[in-house]
Amino acid sequence: MTDLTRCLGFRSSAKLARAFAIVAALAAAISGGTADAAATLDHAPYGTTQGGQAVDIFTMTNDHGLRLRFLSYGGVITEIDVPDRAGRVEDIALGLRTLRDYETLPGHFGAITGRYANRIGGAQFTLNGQTYHLIANNGPNTLHGGPNALDHQSWTVSPTQAPDGVAATLSYVSPDGDQNFPGTLTTHVTYTLTNDNALRVDYAVSTDKDTVINFTNHSYFNLAGNGSGSVADQTLLVNADRYTPITPDLIPTGEIAPVEGTPLDFRHMLPIGARLSSAFQQMVYAHGYDHNFVLNKGPGDSLTFAARAYDPRSGRVIDCSRPSRRCRSIPATA
Repeated sequence: MTDLTRCLGFRSSAKLARAFAIVAALAAAISGGTADAAATLDHAPYGTTQGGQAVDIFTMTNDHGLRLRFLSYGGVITEIDVPDRAGRVEDIALGLRTLRDYETLPGHFGAITGRYANRIGGAQFTLNGQTYHLIANNGPNTLHGGPNALDHQSWTVSPTQAPDGVAATLSYVSPDGDQNFPGTLTTHVTYTLTNDNALRVDYAVSTDKDTVINFTNHSYFNLAGNGSGSVADQTLLVNADRYTPITPDLIPTGEIAPVEGTPLDFRHMLPIGARLSSAFQQMVYAHGYDHNFVLNKGPGDSLTFAARAYDPRSGRVIDCSRPSRRCRSIPATA
């Protein structure tokens, strides 16, 4: 069994703290919500896949009226509706117009991404002395688990008890040999929208063979609202002293390098577009930012601050946290 948790906190603030030491002191009040409203989970038909599978759309609303919508197809998060400092509500998650778009267009918008998020060089890996040849779908490499990976599957969705909000668990069984990965992989992903305005994503997976996994959620955000234009003036802070340099085809070299002195240094709040056109070779390779940051570790197993994004126009803030202990693994059993 492998467990992993990620947490996003949403808030609006008229001012932004400049020092990481006072991040926790930010006002967390969200105006414009529905006072004393009960948290709810509703669903409705959304469409049918090209393969004939029915897809539902689920709507989660917390006690403050913060709303999240997602699909049973790929666990795609289609909307996150958050008020600004004046109480005006906008959808800050970028999404597509139709189910067919989610099936056919690139970008992996909002989806559960696995079995293996990011690229596997040469579309192959060696485990326990055996080489597994995957399906190349990004030049010579395998991207996000292959062309028919978990973001293109219909998941079973079940309501889940959440003492501090509303939750749902998405489940899917990927058979042994799926996309040429070893092992039958059973995955449960729980979305929890808490009453203190956080989206918590918990991943739990088990397998009957040794295998490789690397899950994430592939949401894109615009804190000014979906369709509002560029995020270049929005600011970002990443709690990382190091990053992984990449080759020209975006495969990590294996080196872990300091961010200091590079355009990848976001240890202090900086506009996202400030160094986007840098001639730094890593930025040229990626046509901007397409790198892994090596997050600084926190103590124990508690959630640790990872990153913050802020839109000065709307006052919307996202704080991202992750566990200090990355995951818990138990050897596979037959």
